[in-house]
Amino acid sequence: MKPLLLVDVDGVLNPFRRPDPGYRRYRCEIGDQVYTVHLNPRHGARLLELAIATGAELAWATTWEHHANAWISPRLGLPELPVVPMGPVLGSEAGEMFKTPHVAEYVERRPFVWFDDQVRWEDEEYLRRHRGLDDFLLVPVNPRDGLTSAHLDTARRWLTLSGFSQGP
Repeated sequence: MKPLLLVDVDGVLNPFRRPDPGYRRYRCEIGDQVYTVHLNPRHGARLLELAIATGAELAWATTWEHHANAWISPRLGLPELPVVPMGPVLGSEAGEMFKTPHVAEYVERRPFVWFDDQVRWEDEEYLRRHRGLDDFLLVPVNPRDGLTSAHLDTARRWLTLSGFSQGP
């Protein structure tokens, strides 16, 4: 089974603090809403390199859903990616984030790494209880700083040491 690399947008690729000079500002229009995002084009290359090196598949796990392919992917040099459907907001069982049940359903039994600024121990407990497996890594990202090399290195190390890596 090919492992998954699940990526959130806001707080991960679009940090909440004033971004470093490597970031570019974009205006995105979705329906009648206008959003400003700050994206670092290097993130796309780094995520693709991680996916290739580990044999993993990149996918969006964001409330942007398919809009991430229209507005985020092209600005980062990413291809169109599969999207975890968020569907209706489900009630929390034990304090897990609203996205967690949707992620659990999407990944089925595939190993995965999830980069998100809202994952906590409640999400890990939910996934372990509902999946009964230990084949995932939640990578909490500080929303002020966004995705860093340390996050990507953690994912690479886990995929490699866990034996899930299918890269060259």
